[in-house]
Parts: sequence; C-alpha cells; structure tokens
Amino acid sequence: MKNLKTIAIALVAVFSTVTVAAQNKKINVEKSNIAWVGKKVTGAHNGTINFNSGTLVFDGKKLKGGSFEVDMNSITVLDLEAGKGKEKLEGHLKADDFFGVAKHSTAKLEFKKIADQGNGTYTITADLTIKNITQPITFELAVTDERVRTTFMVDRTKYGIEYKSSSIFSGIGDAAISDDFELTVTLFF
Repeated sequence: MKNLKTIAIALVAVFSTVTVAAQNKKINVEKSNIAWVGKKVTGAHNGTINFNSGTLVFDGKKLKGGSFEVDMNSITVLDLEAGKGKEKLEGHLKADDFFGVAKHSTAKLEFKKIADQGNGTYTITADLTIKNITQPITFELAVTDERVRTTFMVDRTKYGIEYKSSSIFSGIGDAAISDDFELTVTLFF
C-alpha cells in the first residue's frame, strides 16, 4: 500500500510539471491587417480588409492552431483616390458578382493541419470560407516574437466569384481579371 501511494504521488508530480496548457493569443484587430492585390490584363488594384477577430493557439512557443474572422464590409481600395474610381471599385467588390457582402459579411479561416518546418516557419492547411463556400488552402506562415506573417494566393472561382474570369468565360480578352488574388496577412497580439 505504501508503494502504491508513492507511485500515485510521483505520477501526480510528473503530470503536473509536464502538462502545459495550450495558450490562446487573441490578435490585436487594430494593428493586424490583410493587404490584397487583384490583377487584370491591363493592370492591378490593391487594398486592405480588416479582421473582426482572431486567435492563435500555442503550446509553449509552438503553433498548434488558429481561427480568424474577417469583416468583408471593410474592403477598401488604396491605389485609387476618392472621386477617381475608388468608391466605384469598392462598391463593385462588395456587390454580388464579387464578394456579396450584404449576404456574406464575414469570411473565415480555420487551421486544420500544422506542420512545423523549424525556425518559426509552419506549413498550414486551413479551411477558408468565402461567400459561405469552404475550400482547403495551404500556405507557409512565419512566426516571430513580434508578429505572424504570410502571403498566399486565393483562387476566387473556387468561391463562386466568376466575374470576368478567362477560365470561365472565353473570348473576354483584355477585360479578363485574374482568377487568383494575393493576400498578405500580418498578425500582432
């Protein structure tokens, strides 16, 4: 009986020192940002989108999870000036033939698989939901003590955004808009 008590005490001591709870770190939505670039045959446009919320999960310094919600109503265009096409393009991006923000005011990203590549770099496989359509996406993510950063491409046609897509509509020539748009995401805690 004495040995059983000793073993039980030892196990409790081991588990209490070895078990490290996952730490959730909420992102600072005011400092964190998403920069986008969309290209067309005759040029490109760029802008930003804001976060509603986001959390990264760490076990010590190792990334273990994450989920984010983006405010699609916050889409802004930075390369055009007010009165010179800015409002028109922002309105078009928010319209049904692009992101349809009246019906789909948020987009979401949830990490599903995380592969540690070493030196603070991870390969992330996540579910990205845009316009209530969820598709898997894979990207590289760099984590430092100061920030988390990634750049990746999204194929808009996978989310039902087909406006002026040359892969959907043949013969549109110079009016074609690239199916892929680029997102550069910078997260601060």
